[in-house]
Amino acid sequence: MQPDSDNPTFILRELDSRLNHAVELTLIGKSAMWLGYDDPPEGFGATADVDAVVPAEYSEVMDHDLAFWESLKEANAALERFGLYLSHIFEQHSVFLRADWSTHRVRLTRPVTEHLRLFRPATLDLILTKMMRGDDPQHMEEIQWMITKDHISRAGMQDCLQAAVIPNDDPIWQELFQQAKTAVLAMSYES
Repeated sequence: MQPDSDNPTFILRELDSRLNHAVELTLIGKSAMWLGYDDPPEGFGATADVDAVVPAEYSEVMDHDLAFWESLKEANAALERFGLYLSHIFEQHSVFLRADWSTHRVRLTRPVTEHLRLFRPATLDLILTKMMRGDDPQHMEEIQWMITKDHISRAGMQDCLQAAVIPNDDPIWQELFQQAKTAVLAMSYES
């Protein structure tokens, strides 16, 4: 298989071509932004990787799906020569998200795949995942794009931040969350 379009599409089709059963992935990061919104910035499609998060209720199924992990290993081996990969598949407890995030996911309509069922978190939850790097300028720019795209109000963002679950209440994660929180609230629209 050769790259035919954007990197996230190529990566996901490579994985899909190796699967023999349905697998659900919820994308995060630039690939989720590229595939999950209309008219994303062109640079989002150039990301070299695809990351995903697994809802708690699907975690055990995913852990025991040896055929999926073998397909992923084979896909990553094939993608390596292009400098592309599907790198991280996080369990929800290791990512900033609202407790009920999985009920708000958005089904992706592209790329068309045979076995993969693709989703992205709702915009508010996707913003939370980006906050894991604190007030990193690149992630803040991506958050600003999402806030503008969905015209997220300060009140809505504040409710989301109050509902955020921080992994293990780790002090480092708490510090990064607080760094990002101030910047994200400042970007949000007045109600």
